[in-house]
Amino acid sequence: MRGARNAAPDWMKQDGHAIMAFVVFCAVALALLPSLRLIVAAVAPGWTWNPAALAGLGAPVARAAAWNTLEVAVLSSAGSLLLGTCFALALAVTDVRAKMPLAFLFALSLMVSPQVVALAFKSLAGPASPLLNALGIAPQPGSPNPMLGRGGVILVMALHHAPLVAITLGAGLKAIPRSVIEAAYVDGASPRIIVQRIVMPLLQPHIVSASLLVFVAGVGNFGIPALLGLPAGYLTLPTLIYRQLSNSGISVIADAAALSLLVGGIAALGVIAVIRLQRRQTTRIDLDDAMRPFWLLGGRKRLVEAVLWSVIVVACVLPTLSLLASSLVPAYGVPLSLATATLGNYAEVLFRQAVTVRAFRNSFTFAGSTAMMLAVAAPIIAYGLERYAGRWRAAIETIIEIPYALPGVVLGIACILLFLKPLPLIGVSIYATPFIIVFAYLARFLPLALKAPLAAMRTLARDQEEAAAVFGASAWQRLRYIVLPHLATSAIAGALLVFLLCFNELTVSALLWSGGTETLGVALLSLEEQGLSSAAAAIAITATLTVSGIMLVLHGLRSRLPPGVLPWTDAATESHVRRTGF
Repeated sequence: MRGARNAAPDWMKQDGHAIMAFVVFCAVALALLPSLRLIVAAVAPGWTWNPAALAGLGAPVARAAAWNTLEVAVLSSAGSLLLGTCFALALAVTDVRAKMPLAFLFALSLMVSPQVVALAFKSLAGPASPLLNALGIAPQPGSPNPMLGRGGVILVMALHHAPLVAITLGAGLKAIPRSVIEAAYVDGASPRIIVQRIVMPLLQPHIVSASLLVFVAGVGNFGIPALLGLPAGYLTLPTLIYRQLSNSGISVIADAAALSLLVGGIAALGVIAVIRLQRRQTTRIDLDDAMRPFWLLGGRKRLVEAVLWSVIVVACVLPTLSLLASSLVPAYGVPLSLATATLGNYAEVLFRQAVTVRAFRNSFTFAGSTAMMLAVAAPIIAYGLERYAGRWRAAIETIIEIPYALPGVVLGIACILLFLKPLPLIGVSIYATPFIIVFAYLARFLPLALKAPLAAMRTLARDQEEAAAVFGASAWQRLRYIVLPHLATSAIAGALLVFLLCFNELTVSALLWSGGTETLGVALLSLEEQGLSSAAAAIAITATLTVSGIMLVLHGLRSRLPPGVLPWTDAATESHVRRTGF
């Protein structure tokens, strides 16, 4: 009986082989081959088994970097968990106002790239801060910048990853049935007791998942340790790999591969744990019975709203104002005033400086190309997974998720190893070309592009496909005329999210760029290392405005997207806001 229930209808078995071949090719080429090549390079350099190749992992600098990586990941995860949990609960269970703007701005602080966030906090603190000097509250000249080093890395990473916790817990809060809360009210439970004894216990699996997700994000984060840790000599594994390759080139690629395997191994433990937890979570979200805010704050509403907006100010507004102030002064450390304010940095990076102009062009080109290719490929892959993969679907999805789950530095090293020599048969090498960056972007962000089309596929009834198959329509014809029109908006939304992340990407491109293929993230890091903080701030502000614009476009499409595609909104919350006003 079980086999009969799982058997595919006859119309699904017709002409689907080519679609599944495309799905398997994408999974193998973009995810499996780079991962296998990295493992081989780490344990069998020269294609000969050599355990001694891992001896470099015992070097003092590697041990110190590994300890720093774990320290940063654990401590920043604790801070993110505390802040993100409180924020998610406040939006989900209380009657605070302006929930959509709060969620949007909190998510914006996550969508802005880590190196931009790090630069913002670096320019905010310290005696040379243009903003603090303009306000007359800057520290004494010569005092150290408190954001540089261990404490600054942990603090900024905790703030940056807190929205990830809030998004993860938001999904769990939506799955709590309203009937459970109403039953507790009938029994006379207060809102505080309901949160303590009902909401939090039901939320425990999601809290564990969120903890593991931010831990993995902390292990692989490169932008924040690069800008706040490297200047103070505080190395994590990603920044150690970057420094080794920057100083010695591909001559140390074997050592870099071993370190990358260590980073990937640490991250993989967290990823595997998250997958196992998610498979155990079988709760289904019923929007009609989803939990609604039940804690009426009364006179304390203004206080709670003030705390939430204070978080937004610290995580989003103040850093942005600091970047803006830094970008408007002729040099970092000059106080901002009407006499010193200038747009010269913007003119320099947008029009005059060849490297930054090229970086803008490259980032638009690479991100746009990746987004367009995934906008075409993602619906086909989603259709193949939903209709034809059958029992192989879980394995294929797991393989596709690998590049997105592992730290970007690991993917960068894997791509270098895979394309360092000319490709077999055709004898062409894409190493040190734009194509290797685009390949890495495709591999890394395919799972993100698939999220919306897969969600839309679950809402597509099979009736029309069955009718078309009866009249002889092939799988490609059904895909073209029935499925793609239904998935079009979701595919565009996924592509815009991909563009948003690719445009500011640094972790992968920092290892893969070469002369002429600089990206915005690389240009920002290079300017900051050269001491040109005002020019770097101008790049950061421009990139932040681009990210904000794309998020607003996606926000405008929210009513046409499946629930849960956009991290700052969902159907349940939106319908509640329209009905109640908060």
